[in-house]
Amino acid sequence: MERTLTIFKPDSVAAGKAGQMLGQIEAAGFRVLGLKRLRLSQIQAESFYQVHRERPFFSSLVKFMTEGPVIVAALEAEQAVTRLRELMGATDPAKAATGTLRRQFASNIERNAIHGSDSAENARIEIAFFFAGSELI
Repeated sequence: MERTLTIFKPDSVAAGKAGQMLGQIEAAGFRVLGLKRLRLSQIQAESFYQVHRERPFFSSLVKFMTEGPVIVAALEAEQAVTRLRELMGATDPAKAATGTLRRQFASNIERNAIHGSDSAENARIEIAFFFAGSELI
């Protein structure tokens, strides 16, 4: 079994779509180990997305991720990272496959509804960013 992290971004939470998205994730065979609703501070968002600090979209990403509540979830499944990324679809919802979460719920490449870890190593780091080990059941 492998773990991954997902974030239902402010656009999907504000639209009331996070529950539908989580339902599809669970229906795809993922088990929820931990779930939190929170609002990221600017410092938290900058820290979480620090890998993108030098990219031109960094400031707008931080602004977006701090504009409202998010829901973070630690998930577990066989090949969780790869399977969640397939279920999410391409970053640009216009290029995402039919039936993927981003195709269904995202409005554009920047407001793309959901985050998912891109590797097992990053999943460990990202899960630890939001959850203490004792919070994962």
